[in-house]
Amino acid sequence: MTTLDDRALDRTSPAQRLADLVGDSLTITKRNVIKIRRVPDVLIFSTLSPIMFVLLFAYVFGSAIKLEGTSYREFLIAGIFAQTAVFGATFTGSSLAEDMQKGIIDRFRSLPMTPAAVLIGRTVADVVINVVSLVVMSVTGFAVGWRIRGSLLDAVLAYVLLLVFAYAVSWIMAVVGLLVRTPEVFNNASFMVIFPLTFIANTFVPSSELPTPLRVFAEWNPVSAVTQATRVLFGNSSAAVPSEAVWSIRHPTATTLIWVVVILVIFVPLALRQFRRAVSR
Repeated sequence: MTTLDDRALDRTSPAQRLADLVGDSLTITKRNVIKIRRVPDVLIFSTLSPIMFVLLFAYVFGSAIKLEGTSYREFLIAGIFAQTAVFGATFTGSSLAEDMQKGIIDRFRSLPMTPAAVLIGRTVADVVINVVSLVVMSVTGFAVGWRIRGSLLDAVLAYVLLLVFAYAVSWIMAVVGLLVRTPEVFNNASFMVIFPLTFIANTFVPSSELPTPLRVFAEWNPVSAVTQATRVLFGNSSAAVPSEAVWSIRHPTATTLIWVVVILVIFVPLALRQFRRAVSR
């Protein structure tokens, strides 16, 4: 016969806590996905931005930038993919800042749910936005002449790598969003970091063409790693990487995964701690 004490003990067991976390996270994820459906402006403008970048760079700069062994348009798309993945991660921070401002987080706190589920549900829901953006960008890329030259498996791995990287970056944005607590401040703060990070990289031009200080930064920039990995997996790399290239460029997939692990190990605990501080005010 099961007593009340037994049931209370069962609710605090590790397995039950994990089940509660998963269930609560799925509920918050569903809430955020429904919000996207009810406010389609977010999804529309998040997909129009990468389309604009693809068309501008392909037709405005494409005729001016010449690359040996490959077309600039094929070189470009991987960079646009990586940039859009980073930009897509900002929805986590801006949405958390908005929820904090409107008092929705306080409502969540009053519910019998795991606090970490709010952050997990928010970051997982933003993967949906990135999936839609990648699909739209792929279609736009095919329209301007981009092609997948590698195998189907490599292409799938490239898309998965982009989504995993974006998910990791979303935890950085979660920390920023919980610190500033207003969407306006978050937008200004995030773009001041994102623009240098995505442009001082091999996203739009080869890093070898940059001045030495910027080239060194670009070679170890995580955005450069995911861009190079995506470019290689899609088969859009013009030639083998020179042996004198730095380790991060010669092994971009491994470098990207290392960055993902480092970011998650650092920023997941920071986000959870900042969330507890924010809701306790």
